[in-house]
Amino acid sequence: MRIAIAFIVSLIISVTADSQTCTTAGQTPSTAFPVCGTTTFQQTTVPICYTHDLFVPGCGSGSADYQDKNPFWYKFTCYTSGTLGFLITPNNLGDDYDWQLYDITGRNPDDVFTVNSIVVIGNWSGSYGLTGASASGVNYTQCASRPQDDEPRFSIMPQLQAGHTYLLLVSHYTDSQSGYALSFGGGTAVITDPSIPGFRTVEANCGGDVIRLGLRKKIKCSSIASNGSDFFITPAVANATASTGLGCNAGFDSDSLLIQLDQFLPPGTYTLHIKNGTDGNTLLDYCDKPVPTTETISFTVLPKIPTPLDSIAPPTCAPRVLRLIFSKPMLCSSIAPNGSDFIINGSYPVSVSSAGGNCAGTPATTKEILVNLSSSLQRQGTFTVTVQTGTDGNTILNECGEETPAGSSIDFSVMDTVNADFTYNITYGCSQDMINFFQVGNNGINKWKWNLDDNLSSTQQNPVGSYSVFNTKNIQCIVTNGFCSDTSRQSILLENFLKADFTVPEDNCPREPVPLTNTSIGKISQLNWSFGDGGSGIGPAPVHVYSTPNGATIYTITLTVLDDFGCQQSISKKIKVYPSCIIAVPNGFTPNSDGHNDFLYPLNAVKAQNLEFYVYNRWGQLMFHTTNWKTGWDGRLSGQPQPAGTYVWMLRFVERDTQKKVFLKGTTILVR
Repeated sequence: MRIAIAFIVSLIISVTADSQTCTTAGQTPSTAFPVCGTTTFQQTTVPICYTHDLFVPGCGSGSADYQDKNPFWYKFTCYTSGTLGFLITPNNLGDDYDWQLYDITGRNPDDVFTVNSIVVIGNWSGSYGLTGASASGVNYTQCASRPQDDEPRFSIMPQLQAGHTYLLLVSHYTDSQSGYALSFGGGTAVITDPSIPGFRTVEANCGGDVIRLGLRKKIKCSSIASNGSDFFITPAVANATASTGLGCNAGFDSDSLLIQLDQFLPPGTYTLHIKNGTDGNTLLDYCDKPVPTTETISFTVLPKIPTPLDSIAPPTCAPRVLRLIFSKPMLCSSIAPNGSDFIINGSYPVSVSSAGGNCAGTPATTKEILVNLSSSLQRQGTFTVTVQTGTDGNTILNECGEETPAGSSIDFSVMDTVNADFTYNITYGCSQDMINFFQVGNNGINKWKWNLDDNLSSTQQNPVGSYSVFNTKNIQCIVTNGFCSDTSRQSILLENFLKADFTVPEDNCPREPVPLTNTSIGKISQLNWSFGDGGSGIGPAPVHVYSTPNGATIYTITLTVLDDFGCQQSISKKIKVYPSCIIAVPNGFTPNSDGHNDFLYPLNAVKAQNLEFYVYNRWGQLMFHTTNWKTGWDGRLSGQPQPAGTYVWMLRFVERDTQKKVFLKGTTILVR
């Protein structure tokens, strides 16, 4: 949904639609339609609903400005990189359709509602009719607009990357059931899977009356003959009576099927074949490519025997859960919830607190049982997990009801947890500091990875960092013993940062204290001043008075600071001392560029604040204006020399010491 003033009436009408959550398959990202790049997808109806607000790049003041209104989602994979072109053709050309493309590679489909960076491009024009991506489209996402604005309805074809998975949202802004056609073409990307569907794995349940078939790629659920007529086995000792795709009750595709037989298969080796079922086909992928009728796969039905404990998933650091693996599905109902089916012996006592499986199907089975421990295993040790009769009166049973013998066991080991904490000491220097780092390396630590800041790193156990910039260093140490790892961080302040600095006015008066302000930084123990006239001082705020010079004189003030670490730094600044600070404007000047009296300006205006200086001719025309007392009039107006004669000047300022406002007026003679 797009919010715009011209659409207020439409928004009021659509409140009912917005309140309905989308439940139809295909109207949420997780149930998106799988599409093929070679066929036209016909959507005959668009159920009215809404689930989430959307982020549209460059559009709207907030996320709630756009919504997945009356949506359908389509998913596809790119097999050859290139551009994607597609066309959305409304069955009623007066309908308004919008769209947005997302790259969800390696992500949960619902990330489209929370991760802004995965948006590729879209088009949310308010104009009616055809829309999509084309070579002539705009290279940005068109935002919401009024129908009469006739904004671009096509965006540029986006660039797809091979191996990436995409979701295309088609949002129906118009509340109607007219539907549309979605077709792909015009781009260079290939979104049609070139591989042929076929068998990948097969196994029979322990009773031999159900075959579990895994496929090399997903096929359309609608292509599965529910009566099992797509399949037959040789030797022909049983017939397929039903076939279902796992996940088909909530989606459109599946790569795992259950084939029900009319009787149990005796132990032996069999071959599963495929044929055209009563629906006229075998199994079809998104692009209607069939599993070839020549496809076969063999499987073995074993005698009913107990299923031993097969293996254990490699424990992680400080495990509190053990994952026990079985070669056949085990009945979840046979697992004692309190974990009493298992006992653990080893280097130190370990207690089992509970157990359960990743259960699925009817009856519920699992090939993985999770054994939960009362506490994590943080110390090195070797252990044995053993199956025993639980408090439910049995060990664990496979799907055929055969009990795993008590005593079935498997060994595993863990290593110590590690601690990355470290210590350090600092050796201070005036130009360079050295920090020695120490990490104890207990519990079998054999690898260190240090980030020592300032682009320094190390893999040593006890590295040394050398620093010429004195500030806070953020140090990180990562350690591992090949089984467990740990990270430790510390911030270390190098306190010997030293910077000499001070402030002083550029212009100063004679026989008055020069206002000096020390702004040096560091652990300062001493400040020494040299004033450039033979005088000196110490401390943060020395008082120094310059005698009256014959003319404006420049002096160099130098500050040298020493710190607690025996380091020092100096800084020098120049000042000017004037013979007088009495403000005066000359009664004449000669702008002839000879270097003498070439400019007219207030003299000695050291203490004048907020100064303004004006010069007028005898007719009251403004010749010159400045707020900088050191910038004078050169006797010109707009670059043209003005005639010799008398000119009027006016001067305004605030006296620095008294804050008194002063206004002066007078005349001067321009001499040519």
